[in-house]
Amino acid sequence: MISAPSSNRRAVADLVAEIAEEYISELQRGYLAERSQAVATLAQLRRGAGKLPEEVPELWGMAGTERLYAEQELSSRESEMAEAGLFLAVTLYALHQQSRPKQGMHRSGVELGAAVRRLMPGGALDEPIRRRFVRVGTAGTRQALAYRLREVIMLLRGQSIPLDYALLAQQLYRAQLPDGMRQVRQRWGRSFHAYRPADQPSDTSPVHPASPEKDS
Repeated sequence: MISAPSSNRRAVADLVAEIAEEYISELQRGYLAERSQAVATLAQLRRGAGKLPEEVPELWGMAGTERLYAEQELSSRESEMAEAGLFLAVTLYALHQQSRPKQGMHRSGVELGAAVRRLMPGGALDEPIRRRFVRVGTAGTRQALAYRLREVIMLLRGQSIPLDYALLAQQLYRAQLPDGMRQVRQRWGRSFHAYRPADQPSDTSPVHPASPEKDS
């Protein structure tokens, strides 16, 4: 394990976003190219969607979490939160990508709130979908958040609406910090309300590096 000097230590939230972008993009390229290993890996990872790492030990070593420790040491608490955020994002992506062999469901810049709003025809509010989204924001535990996110991702998959999973991984890490969930809820709510149908990205746009939130 490489220990980075404290003066050069990166924010863990940024590290989580970078690892998620790197690993999910690798899986996505492999899946779209019909590489057997990527197809098989995603099939296994889907079993963990909506769960936490400790609930599916058979997936240990498959979600890219070991990459978190390649650059710097993490405290026990940082490790727990970073692994949970990355694992949730990777397994939810695996579920989202299922049966979508021609289109990548990881797309840079697509915030969760805006993605949910795209489920609503013409941008008009759909109350059942809105309630599902609200349930995500009001989750009181990591387990509840994981399960409720899975419900929303199933809706997005049904309409082939992509999501920025590097940004989601970063937000899932931050949601575990003191006052973090409130800040993440604000971000999700802002993107939900600010979405306009004209903002919808083309389905043919390429996958770009993620544009995660920056620490202030």
